[in-house]
Amino acid sequence: MAGEEINEDYPGEIHEYLSTFENSTGAVDEMLKTMTPVSRNELLQKLDPPEQAKVDLVSAYSLNSMFWVYLVTQGVNPKEHPVKQELERISVYTNRVKEITDKKKAGDLDRGVASRGRCNKCPLGTKT
Repeated sequence: MAGEEINEDYPGEIHEYLSTFENSTGAVDEMLKTMTPVSRNELLQKLDPPEQAKVDLVSAYSLNSMFWVYLVTQGVNPKEHPVKQELERISVYTNRVKEITDKKKAGDLDRGVASRGRCNKCPLGTKT
């Protein structure tokens, strides 16, 4: 669309929005091209369980988001469609995975602190 004449089939003021949308879909297409040479099973085998969950959640969220957009293009209010609850459910699981990942990181930090000695002379109790 960039550099093309404005089509008379739609109002000129939305040309910029359509151009941005086209660029975004092109970016998604490029990402998909880099992912498709590797099978899903191959990709997941290289990841640990939390990363596998993230891939699954991103996939589910992306698919449902695209369906949301499809509903809008068909004149259906997605806020009154079951896809809204599905996106909310995916969001809850995304937050759970994030909490688990954060707890794991925090646990690693706490063990490091616990393994160091404390100095009672220092105001912060740090090792000297």
